[in-house]
Amino acid sequence: MKYVIVTGGVMSGLGKGITAASMGRILKNKGYDVTAIKIDPYINIDAGTMSPFQHGEVFVLKDGGEADLDLGNYERFLDIELTREHNITTGKVYQAVINKERRGDYLGKTVQIIPHVTNEIKERLRNVAKNSGAQICLVEVGGTVGDIESMPFLEAVRQLHNEEDMEDVVFIHVTLVPMDPQGEQKTKPTQHSVKELRQLGLHPDMIVTRCKMPVLPGTKEKISLFCDVPAKAVISAHDAEDIYMVPQRLEIEGAAEYLLSKLNLKSRDDLKEWDRMVEKMRSISGSVDVAVVGKYTDLEDSYLSIRESLKHAGIEVGCKINAYWLDAEDYEKEPESINQLSKYDGILVPGGFGVRGTEGKIFAVKYARENNKPYLGLCLGMQTAVIEFARNVLGYENANSSELASTEHPVIDLLPEQEGVVDMGATMRLGDYFAELTPGSLANRLYGSDAIIERHRHRYEVNPKYIDEMEKAGLKFTGRNKNRMEIAEIPGHKFFFASQFHPEFKSRPNRPSPPFLGFVRAMFEKTD
Repeated sequence: MKYVIVTGGVMSGLGKGITAASMGRILKNKGYDVTAIKIDPYINIDAGTMSPFQHGEVFVLKDGGEADLDLGNYERFLDIELTREHNITTGKVYQAVINKERRGDYLGKTVQIIPHVTNEIKERLRNVAKNSGAQICLVEVGGTVGDIESMPFLEAVRQLHNEEDMEDVVFIHVTLVPMDPQGEQKTKPTQHSVKELRQLGLHPDMIVTRCKMPVLPGTKEKISLFCDVPAKAVISAHDAEDIYMVPQRLEIEGAAEYLLSKLNLKSRDDLKEWDRMVEKMRSISGSVDVAVVGKYTDLEDSYLSIRESLKHAGIEVGCKINAYWLDAEDYEKEPESINQLSKYDGILVPGGFGVRGTEGKIFAVKYARENNKPYLGLCLGMQTAVIEFARNVLGYENANSSELASTEHPVIDLLPEQEGVVDMGATMRLGDYFAELTPGSLANRLYGSDAIIERHRHRYEVNPKYIDEMEKAGLKFTGRNKNRMEIAEIPGHKFFFASQFHPEFKSRPNRPSPPFLGFVRAMFEKTD
């Protein structure tokens, strides 16, 4: 097994995850199977309990693991499916070590960071890499070198490097090369970051420099001299027009060739699939405007997978997606402002938890339904569509979700098998679930299949008591998992599709999610 370990220095938010994913992509283009692991130094067991404002979106994996959004980037760039084991957190590691200590596995020894915690980290890295069946394992160490939280992980990868063959472990360090007011590229932050890394016993084999403009040859030479790496191992990762162009940029800089030589590997293929996708993206001419009516719109990373899924569909259709992130609460404060949605080509209501902003989402659904505006609802976006239909078509004015309010018409509710469960986490549907599609329905046409598997993250369901009445009135449930409703649509509407699942988690640059593709096509047809 070959390991490519990516660390970050100077500051957070440099794009370490995109760099790691892009490195994986160019290695895959050379014919190698690549997997990825993200190390998050926080003490949380996973990202499931974190606010989107704190940490961006929670990315749901096929086995129901709730993970950091970088795992979404890995899945999209590498076109693979990962599991919860591919996200290692301090919480998971310490929980495992403490459980072993309580069982007596350490035979009375004093349990310490070294060797017990570091051994646990190394064991997890090796097991995940081996079980993946891949040839190369990317390991992104979250945080910034110098953070106290990252120390056990950096020590663990140092030990891993010493225990594996020299040609099997490569270190990539991502740093910042800022520019002063005169436009000079400054190398001191990189020098200090590498110095701190070397004090921990780690020596970078490659330095990826983030900068607004291409890093100049003289700047590379200076970094090479002071950081003790070859000049060809100093890679410029200057700002790109789009993240999907980063692999090409790293390839041009010689990153693939140098990485393969350090790993003692030869290029097997030169796959062009990614290049063709990027060229298709460059050639886009038309555009559509979509209103995303959500509750975490101040931070776009809260809806990262939605943004990328819209982009994937746009590439396939041949149009640019102009997404406008609108706060659902604004429509609650000023209901008359809902008419501003007329200027958009489509409306998307994403998922979320809690009562805040829900009424504003319901207003947006009502506008889309009554004005024949293309509509895509995701998770809570489906539940609000059901609530809106019950209120304004069936006439149940106080219809609601029992999660949000006490009501005599709980059209969204806990199913009987979920009631009385004290541990609410036990009632959450997470990860892959199967659904049967109604033949001839929009869902059936979009997927081109009679059955699908999609990822979920929710607790409440459409109440079966109201299904027959809703279907007679025109809201059809065309995707079902036994007594759970997975898809709702309105036949005759230009495009009205809502899913209880999150199709955005399985969308890929070369394989857009079918609901997103249908939604974008419906919007683009209107603008032609």
